[in-house]
Amino acid sequence: MKTYVTGFPRIGEKRELKFALEKFWRGETPIETVETVAAELKAKHLDYQKKAGIDAVSINDFSLYDTTLDMMVALGLEPKTHLDIDDDMERYFAIARGDKTHKALEMTKWFNTNYHYIVPILDEITQRPVNIVKIKTEYIAAKAKGVTPKINLIGPLTLIANAKKSDGTDAPFEYFNTILDRYKSLLQQIATLDKKVLVQFDEPIFATDKANQLGLLIKQAYRELSSVADNLELFVITYFDHATEATKALCTTGVAGIGLDFVYGEENKEVVKTIALSGKKLIAGIVDGRNIWISDIDAKVALLEELSKDIDKENIIVSTSCSLLHVPFTLEHEQRMDSEIRSWLAYAVEKLSELHLISKLFFDESLTKEEYHALEANKTANQNRKISSKIHDISVQKRMKEIETLKTKRVPFERRIKSQKTKFSYPKLATTTIGSFPQTPEIRQTRKAFKNGEIDQETYIKSLQKLTKECVEWQDKIGLDVLVHGEFERNDMVEYFGELLNGVAFSQNGWVQSYGSRCVKPPLIYGDVSRPKPMTVFWSTYAQSLTAKPIKGMLTGAVTILNWSFVRDDQPRSQTCYQISLAIRDEIDDLQNAGIGMIQVDEAAFKEGYPLRTKKYVDYEDFAVKSFWISTNVAKETTQIHTHMCYSEFNDIIRTIEAMDADVISIETARSGNILLKVFARTGYKQEIGPGIYDIHSPRIPGVEEMADQIKALLEVLPAEQLWINPDCGLKTRTWQEVKPSLENMVKAVQKVRAQL
Repeated sequence: MKTYVTGFPRIGEKRELKFALEKFWRGETPIETVETVAAELKAKHLDYQKKAGIDAVSINDFSLYDTTLDMMVALGLEPKTHLDIDDDMERYFAIARGDKTHKALEMTKWFNTNYHYIVPILDEITQRPVNIVKIKTEYIAAKAKGVTPKINLIGPLTLIANAKKSDGTDAPFEYFNTILDRYKSLLQQIATLDKKVLVQFDEPIFATDKANQLGLLIKQAYRELSSVADNLELFVITYFDHATEATKALCTTGVAGIGLDFVYGEENKEVVKTIALSGKKLIAGIVDGRNIWISDIDAKVALLEELSKDIDKENIIVSTSCSLLHVPFTLEHEQRMDSEIRSWLAYAVEKLSELHLISKLFFDESLTKEEYHALEANKTANQNRKISSKIHDISVQKRMKEIETLKTKRVPFERRIKSQKTKFSYPKLATTTIGSFPQTPEIRQTRKAFKNGEIDQETYIKSLQKLTKECVEWQDKIGLDVLVHGEFERNDMVEYFGELLNGVAFSQNGWVQSYGSRCVKPPLIYGDVSRPKPMTVFWSTYAQSLTAKPIKGMLTGAVTILNWSFVRDDQPRSQTCYQISLAIRDEIDDLQNAGIGMIQVDEAAFKEGYPLRTKKYVDYEDFAVKSFWISTNVAKETTQIHTHMCYSEFNDIIRTIEAMDADVISIETARSGNILLKVFARTGYKQEIGPGIYDIHSPRIPGVEEMADQIKALLEVLPAEQLWINPDCGLKTRTWQEVKPSLENMVKAVQKVRAQL
C-alpha cells in the first residue's frame, strides 16, 4: 500500500445529495429516492479514487447528515430523548434537525474547520446493540468494485472528548470504559466482513493539548482495540496540527500505522524515528486537504525524502493531510474561471492525481507520457503563480504600511453605551435578529436571472426593493426594536463580500459541506485585497428610509472572511486579514456617514480560526483582534458596533472577546441553555449580549411560553439592561412559514417577561 486518502467529499460534485435531502425533508420525495442518490454517489466516489490509483479507499466516510451522528448510531448511542421514534431514518433526522416534538442535539464546529458535527450525549447510554448495517453495505459494494476498502470510524477518544452530558458539561471520560466496550463489539462484527479488514480511526483530538492528559487512555484504548481480532489492521489518523504526544503512546500499541499531518503540523517530523523504531507504517499527510492551491510536487517529494531519512520508504504511505471533505469536488465544472487562476487550483479529484504522481516519483516508478506532462504543467503553474501581476497591488501594499498609525481603541465602553442609549432609546431586552431573512427559491431565481443577463439591473433592484420593503414593514409591525434589511441581495455572508473585493476569485461549483445539506462556496483569496467601491450602503440606507427604528448595517468581519475562504499561502494569513480589515473599515465609515448608526460586523468564524495548540494562540489572537480593531475603531462614539459569533465555547477566549471591544455581541446558545452565558457573567463582561433564544437550524417553531422560560433563564445570569433577545443565527435557511410565527412568538415572549420585571 503506497497511497491513502483520509476521506472524500460526500455531497456530490453537483450537490446531488443536498437537493435529494431537501426534497425529502419538504415531503416531495420518499426516503428511497435519497438512498438511491446516496448509493449512486458512493459508487461514483469509489470510481474516482480507483481510477486515480489510490490503494486504500475510504468507506463509511459518506453520511446522509454527519459522520459523528452515524457513529452514534453504529455504537447504539442514540439519545433516550428520541427513542420513542420507531422509524430509524425519522429518528436519525430528528436527532440532527429536531421535529415538532423533539429538539435537535447540539451542533458545533469540527475542531477549527467550518464543518459542523452533532454533539453526542453520553450520560444517557441506551442498551441498543451496535449496528454495522451501513458499514457492511458499503464494504460489500466497494469489494464488488475491486477496490481495497478502508472503514472510517470516529475514534473513541475524539468521540468522548467531543461529547457532553445532558446538563451541557464537557468531555464525560467517566464513560470511557463503557464506550470502549461498544467499540470492541463493533470491531468484532466488522472483523466478520473479510479475511483482512482495514479500519481507520480518526483521532484529531490527538492534535490538541488534550493529548497530554490522554496518554494512558490512548494506550488502553488502542491496545484493547488492536487485540479484538487478528484479521483487523488498524490505522490511527490525526490531522490539523502535530500529534507528537499521542504518537509516542500509539507506538506502544498494536496499531498497524499512524497518520500525521505534515502540512499543518511540522512538529510531527520529531516523532518519525519513534514510529520507525516501533515498526509501524507512517501515513504521511502531505497533500493539503484543507486548501485548494496546487501542490508543489517537487517540494512534496523532497519532504517525503526528508522523512525517509528517519523511516524506511517501504513503511511510508503517501496521504492527504486530512479528509478531502474540506475542499470542493472537482475543477471539471469550473469553466468560467480565469484560466490563469484555475491553473493554480486543485480540488478533491485533482488532489487524487497529485497524490498518485507524488507517490510514483517518491517510489521511483516510471511516469507515463501523460503523467510527465502533468508534472511539467505543475512546475509551470507554480512558477507563474509566484510572478503573476494578478497577485500584487502596489496601492494595497502602500496602505498596509500605514496600519500602525491607526488608533487601536475607541472611547471607553461605559461612555459609548450611554451615548448610544440616549441616541437610540431602545428598551430593556431589546429585540432584533441576526441579519438575514429567508432566501426563497424565487429570490435565488431572480438573482440568477440578473447574473445571467436575463433581467436588467433596474428590474433586479426594484424586485429586491419590494422584498426589502415588505420585510422591514413586517418587522416593524410585529414589534421588533432594531430591524435589518433582510439581505435579499446576498448569496452568502462571505461570498457576497468576496465578489465585491479585488484580489478575490469565485468558483462556479466550489461547494463545500458545512452541515447536513448546507453547503458554502468559499471565496478564493489569491492576491492583495481591496474595496473598489461601497458594498452595502445602498441597501442599508434604502431600508433605513422605510422606518424610524434603527436599521443595522450588516457586514461580515475580516477574520470570518479569512477563515471561511481559501486563503493564499504565499504570505502570512495575518497580512491578508489586515488587507480585508481595511476594506471593512472603509465600509463602516461610509455606512455611519450615510446615517446608519448600528453596524453589525459578524465574526461567526472567530473561534473557528484558533489553532488547536494553545502555544499558537497568541499569534492568532494578536492579528484577529487587531483586524477587528482596524475595521471598527473608525466608528464614532454614537455608532453602535455589534458582532455575532457562532457555535463557540468561550471559556478560554473570553478575555479576547473583551479585547475586541464590540458594544453588543450575539451568540448561539439555543441548544445549550444559559451555560455559555455564565462565562460572561463569571468574568464580569460589561458589554451587552444577545444570547440566541431559539435554534434556527431546526424547522420547529418554539412557543411563547418556551421562549419566555428561556429568557427567564438568561435573567438568572445577567440583568435585563445587558441582554438583547434574538434568534441564535441568521434566518436565510428557514422558510417564511417557520420564521414569521417564531419571531412573533419571540416578541410576545419578551413582552410577557418585560411585564413581569
